[in-house]
Amino acid sequence: MSRLTVRIARGLCLAALFVLCGAPRAQELEPRSYSPSPVGTNFVIAGYAHVSGDVLTDPSLPISGVNARIDTFLLGYVRTFALAGRTASAGFVLPYVDANLNGLVIGAPREINRTGYGDLQMRFAINLFGNPAASPEVFAATPQSTSAGLSLTIQAPTGQYVPTRLVNIGNHRWAFKPEAGISQPWGDWFLEAAAGAWFFTPNHDFYNGHDRSQAPLVIVQLHGGYSFRPGLWLAVDMGYAQGGETSVNGVENGIEQGNLRGGVTLAVPLGRGWSTKFAYSRGFVTRAAGNYQIVSVALQYRWFDR
Repeated sequence: MSRLTVRIARGLCLAALFVLCGAPRAQELEPRSYSPSPVGTNFVIAGYAHVSGDVLTDPSLPISGVNARIDTFLLGYVRTFALAGRTASAGFVLPYVDANLNGLVIGAPREINRTGYGDLQMRFAINLFGNPAASPEVFAATPQSTSAGLSLTIQAPTGQYVPTRLVNIGNHRWAFKPEAGISQPWGDWFLEAAAGAWFFTPNHDFYNGHDRSQAPLVIVQLHGGYSFRPGLWLAVDMGYAQGGETSVNGVENGIEQGNLRGGVTLAVPLGRGWSTKFAYSRGFVTRAAGNYQIVSVALQYRWFDR
């Protein structure tokens, strides 16, 4: 394996962002989101995630005792490029969801099935400190160092939504998450931290014409891991979500989320340009539901501009 291949394999990570219907969308754990990459890198990602447990974190819904099984298939694309001398990236991911939920709806047992496209998610990120924009050859010859940056994730209301339903795949609103993150390597070890917040526009057509709004949801993540060899690494992930109180027609429900999640992520190289990632996470401290687990796998292909 050439020095170029080794250096790039150490710096690159799988770019998949798993978007799921409901609460998991806002509380995903994604290690190495701020690790540096060379400019002119293209990623195509195909993934699958299975969610089980109580995913409805909105107490304004007259639903209790929820047990959900959600299968999500996604396809995404990410590209890195130079912007004002810094490395930037832009990408999108589109999910297709097959969900089954059962619980008590207004005290009566019900089972709900939903199938369709979820909300489109787009992300822009830029590195502001360390590891300036570099070609793959220059990137491979440059030692790793501390890097920090900013990102903006946008969720567009493109998912399946029927206003006469209490539970939908799409949210029928825009959502924005500005975030700051830092990545610190120590030899074969790495540590990454990120903090941001989701901001939501109102849904003016919630359940037969009501207005539903949601307060900002603060997200903090911490990841630590070890690279066994180029492209093969294991990370331990922790994330905390606070806030997100909802209101319907201006009446607040008085309950905020306060959920602590943890998990592990394993990335494995498969061959030239190919890699895969396996991840598992679950709730450890949950408030306003959020007691669900996620098992996911993603396949990625990477190539460079010529």
